[in-house]
Amino acid sequence: MKACVQWISDELFLGTSESGHTIVLDANGGKLAPSPLENVLLSLGGCSSVDVVSILQKARQNISACKVDIEATRVDSVPKLFDTIHLTFIVSGTDISKKHVERAVKLSADKYCSVAMMLNKSVAITHEFKIIEA
Repeated sequence: MKACVQWISDELFLGTSESGHTIVLDANGGKLAPSPLENVLLSLGGCSSVDVVSILQKARQNISACKVDIEATRVDSVPKLFDTIHLTFIVSGTDISKKHVERAVKLSADKYCSVAMMLNKSVAITHEFKIIEA
């Protein structure tokens, strides 16, 4: 896998993935685009959500929506690394089994999400979920 990040101007950068997709990053506190660290959280949420949705669909759960809210804290010293990250999965649908959602979140966190596996080495990541009957 390859990628390229090119300086655009000021503190804006254009990232291009090997597949040709682009994303703008803003190192100036995320004023014009996500900051690089905000992008890490978005990547974690995306990676985990893909797993959770896929696992629930394979378990034939009737889901209509899945959202993950992510909260992170950072250390006070430089570099300002993430200290903790908490993910709250909100799964909507009909007749969704709590057992299946719990299993999907756990499998994503412990086995499938590559982003979580990398971050787990230095960040305390916790999870919870809520089920909303649609």
